[in-house]
Amino acid sequence: MVTAGAGRFRALHHGRPPEEPLVLPGPWDAASARVFAQAGFPALATPSAGVAASLGYADGATPADEMFAAVARIARAVDVPVSADVEDGYGLAPKELVERLLEAGAVGCNVEDSADGVLKDPAEHAEWLAEVRREAGDRLFLNARIDTFVRGVDDPGATIERAAAYVAAGADCVYPIAAPVAVLPLLRSGIQGPVNVLARPGQGPSPAELGGLGATRVTFGPGLQRHAEDAARELARRLAE
Repeated sequence: MVTAGAGRFRALHHGRPPEEPLVLPGPWDAASARVFAQAGFPALATPSAGVAASLGYADGATPADEMFAAVARIARAVDVPVSADVEDGYGLAPKELVERLLEAGAVGCNVEDSADGVLKDPAEHAEWLAEVRREAGDRLFLNARIDTFVRGVDDPGATIERAAAYVAAGADCVYPIAAPVAVLPLLRSGIQGPVNVLARPGQGPSPAELGGLGATRVTFGPGLQRHAEDAARELARRLAE
């Protein structure tokens, strides 16, 4: 059941050798989820931007009902745990957010600490995360995304401070999205618990190399969906010739 799935998912983040981070492909629909599960990945993590593209929306413009419905279709399609990117929580109260994630079959969630391009107050966001944790108990794995680097705050210290507040609030993992590769060892040394790092398919360090730099787990954002879209575009071009 969901609680068992959350425990299984949480266990995947611990006891890993540095060169073997947890690699979580990002399915954007049920068909892609099946492809990744059949390839042997032990869990999946949906990307909100990839799901948005599959539904015909711009990144950040997917209505909450459609996002949760898409997550539910993905979770039903596979037998591995699925974590859901729910952006900044869609303005939902923690209790409703937790209920909707569990109803969709998700075992975890990714939540951002900025909205409308602006960083949230870290203390206020930590309080909100703590309430999500209280409502979820151990039924959800909470991945707290830290948006400092994408919002123009390049000081690693600010990221480490936010990470400490979010871990204290009950986050299982923190995600300093778009952190420069050069600062990953510094972030790793200053952050307690698992660290999620963004990889770019076909560019930059491999997942194993990111693990050596401090990543506990590696996700790809919408990168895999965009690769699939590029492949479809090329096929369409050839068919049209």
